[in-house]
Amino acid sequence: MSNWPILAISVVGAILLVEVARRVLSRMSAKWSFAGHLIDHCTWPGFAVAVVLAIDLVFDPAKVADRAFGYGAQQILGLVTIGCVTWLIVGASYAVTDVILDRLVLVEGEGNRRARRIRTQIALVRRVATAIIVVVAVGAMLFSFEQVRALGAGLLASAGIAGAIVGIAAQSTIGNLLAGLQLAFSDALRLDDVVVVNSEWGRIEELTLTYVVLRLWDERRLVLPVSYFTSNPFENWTRHGSRVLAVVYLRVDWSVPVEKLREELYRFIQENPLWDQKDWTLQVTDVQTNGLVELRALMSAADSASAWDLKCDVREHMVSWVRKNYPEALPRFRVDLPTGKEGTTSWAAS
Repeated sequence: MSNWPILAISVVGAILLVEVARRVLSRMSAKWSFAGHLIDHCTWPGFAVAVVLAIDLVFDPAKVADRAFGYGAQQILGLVTIGCVTWLIVGASYAVTDVILDRLVLVEGEGNRRARRIRTQIALVRRVATAIIVVVAVGAMLFSFEQVRALGAGLLASAGIAGAIVGIAAQSTIGNLLAGLQLAFSDALRLDDVVVVNSEWGRIEELTLTYVVLRLWDERRLVLPVSYFTSNPFENWTRHGSRVLAVVYLRVDWSVPVEKLREELYRFIQENPLWDQKDWTLQVTDVQTNGLVELRALMSAADSASAWDLKCDVREHMVSWVRKNYPEALPRFRVDLPTGKEGTTSWAAS
């Protein structure tokens, strides 16, 4: 083959062209986030597409000494081209959607719930789109062979029977796929939702068409099939918003000055940045049979993570404050003790 030098020059030129584009996008990425995502997702697919297109433009199977080898190489080159272009299209779609997802992550307050719903839907839709693109690419590869095109009519005729067989064999998987779409578009579950499943508290870390990953409070991961959430009850603490009420219980002696505790609680949470400056209260919620009274301190926070930290801060502060200022209000259990004289008793506290 006499055009090997031209082929080498074309390949090197294509690589240099992509590298120049990558460097330009790299300089623009500081001000244009889409450029950074393009670099992350499309650099290697871009190099691959540039190389195969350069080879495809220059390569002439008719000039190869072994014609059979030349046309076979051209067939393989066509398959590789389809694969690389598919890779580039999928990477570009992820780059576009990542720009939207980055903006949605920054949404806080009342718009956070809607932002998380859109994030969940985008994540699932782009997975479905990727699967469709790959299937179309595989079909294009297959139909590039004349033998497969000749079998096309027979394959279409038997598609109904094959679909029924596959549907019966994979009904569990198909059920999970449909359940995943149902969860995403019914707004029943979203990314970053705080849920309680089987008494396990956690946050939705990943939601796919087949499984859900729940990140538990101790950094463990609970992986459940999507169909679990459509067939079993679960608690969703952020169903209508990310705002959460934090609750702290204190069990102290009857001598506790409730008004003083209420004033101290308000003073403390005003200085705590985790409180969202909206709801708070301290109430006596129960008188227990063991001689203690139960106080419930309630505070609101912007999200579940802030609510957890706020609860811990308030509990630690109030325990320390009661111990320091009103030690007589610490929990005490009273018991009756018999005295030496018959029929009389006395009490003691511990």
